[in-house]
Amino acid sequence: MSAAIEMERGVDWTRVMREARRFGVERFRPGQRELIEAVLGGRDAIGVMPTGGGKSLCYQLPALLLPKPTVVVSPLLALVQDQVAHLDAWRLESSRLDSSLSSAEEEHNEDEIRTGISPLIYVTPERLQTSDCLALLRRNGVSRLVVDEAHCASDWGHDFRPAYLGIAEAARRLGRPPILAVTATATAETTRDLAAQLAMHRPVIVRPGLARKNLAFRVVRTVNEDRKREALRALLAREKGPGIVYVATIALAEEVHAFLESEGVAAGLYHGKRPMHERVETQQRFMSDSLGIMVATKAFGLGVDKPDVRFVVHWTFPDSLESYAQEAGRAGRDGKPAEAVLFYRLEDRRIQSYFLGTKYPRPAECQRLCAVLPTVGARVSIEGLADAVAMPVRRLRVVLTHLERDGVVRVSDDSVEVVAAKEAPRSLGEIVASYARRRAGDSARLEAMMQYAQSVSCRAARILGYFGEKAAACGVCDVCTGGAS
Repeated sequence: MSAAIEMERGVDWTRVMREARRFGVERFRPGQRELIEAVLGGRDAIGVMPTGGGKSLCYQLPALLLPKPTVVVSPLLALVQDQVAHLDAWRLESSRLDSSLSSAEEEHNEDEIRTGISPLIYVTPERLQTSDCLALLRRNGVSRLVVDEAHCASDWGHDFRPAYLGIAEAARRLGRPPILAVTATATAETTRDLAAQLAMHRPVIVRPGLARKNLAFRVVRTVNEDRKREALRALLAREKGPGIVYVATIALAEEVHAFLESEGVAAGLYHGKRPMHERVETQQRFMSDSLGIMVATKAFGLGVDKPDVRFVVHWTFPDSLESYAQEAGRAGRDGKPAEAVLFYRLEDRRIQSYFLGTKYPRPAECQRLCAVLPTVGARVSIEGLADAVAMPVRRLRVVLTHLERDGVVRVSDDSVEVVAAKEAPRSLGEIVASYARRRAGDSARLEAMMQYAQSVSCRAARILGYFGEKAAACGVCDVCTGGAS
C-alpha cells in the first residue's frame, strides 16, 4: 500500500503498529487512533487531549508513513528541544528551525531539510512566516502541517499569540497541506474559533475526555501565608514527592523556596530571572531525582516530561482553569495516584487582577498613541513618543510590544516605525477591539477559577464541565471524600 494512506482505502494498522513500536508503543491511548486515522486520511483535524495524553505521537508516528515531511509549528522551544531529544533517542530523524540555534546549527539543519532526510521539521510560528523558511519547506513539499498549543490561535483562548494569525496564510503558501491542531486546553468556543482562524475544512474533532481518574483534586482554604506553610508542611510529611509548588511571582518563589530550605527540604528554584545555566541545572537535578521538590513560576513545566510527579501544589491560584488544568496535569502521568492541591486565599485575587490589568493596552492608550504616530515609513524616538502621549516609557514599551506583534509598528531599541497598512494583518480598530475582547475573556476565566476554588461540588466534574464535558462525581477529590476544608 502507498505510504500516503487514504481514508477511503482504509489504514494499514499492521504497518502503523510496526512503526509505533519504534516509539515503545504497544497500544494507543484514548483519542490517538482517531487522530492518526484522520492524519493518514488527509483530513483536517483538531485534537483536545489531556496533559500527558500523548498528543505528539499523533503526528510523529504518521510522519514516518507520509511521503513528504510533516511540519510542526510550536512556540515552546523547551518542548521542541525535549521532543527532538526523544526522537534522537529513538533514532528517528528530525530538524528544527528556531532562534536558539547557532549559525552553524541552523545551516546544518537547513541542509538536512533540503536533502529531505527529516520526516519531521519543527518551526516557530514567527519563522514559518518568513519567505526564506517557506521557500525551504516548499522545496520538497509538506504532507501535513501540525499546530501545537493550538489554543494560541484563538482570541478566546487563555494564551492567544498574534504570531499564530499568520499560520493560515503560511499554509496556503505551502500548498495548503492538511492541518492537525492539538492542544490540552480548549473550551468548545475556543475550538470553534481556532478552526476558523486556521481556515480548517470540516475538521475531525477528537475530544477523548480530559478526566484523569488517578488525580485527586483538593482545595485548602488558607487565611494567610502562615496557614499555607502549615498546609505545605503537612503535605510533605505524608508525601515526599517528587512534587512541584507553583507560585504567581518571582518574589513568592524565592520566599517559598527559602521556607522549604529552612525546613531541611531539598528543593529547586525555577523562575525566568534566574540565569539560564542555573535553570537548566536545576531542571536536570529535578528530573534525575536529586531534588524532590521544585518551587517555580509558570515558566517551569513546558517540555518537562517527568511521569512520577506525585503532587502539584498551587501556592496562589492561577489565572484560569485552562492554566490550572495544564499545570495540575503534570502530576501522575505514570497513571499512579497523585494529587493537585490549590491553596485558596481570597486576597490572592489581587495578584492575578494586577497581571490582567496590565496585560493588554487599553483603547485610550492605543488611540492616544496612534494619534501622534508618524506617517508610514517614518521613524520617531520612543522618548519623544512618550512625551507626546504623556505615558511612562516603561508602559509605552509594553503597548508598543503588543502593537508590533500585531503588525502595526516596528520597534528598535530607541525608535518606532509605522508599518504600511497593506503589510498589517488587521486594522488598528480590529486590533484594539481584540484587546478589549481578550481582557473580558481573561476576567471571565479568572472568575471561573475563583468559582472552582469556592465550589462545594466535585472538583474534577467542575473542571470537566468548564471544558464542555459531562462527568459523574470523581469519588477521589476532597469534596467527594468529605475532606473539603
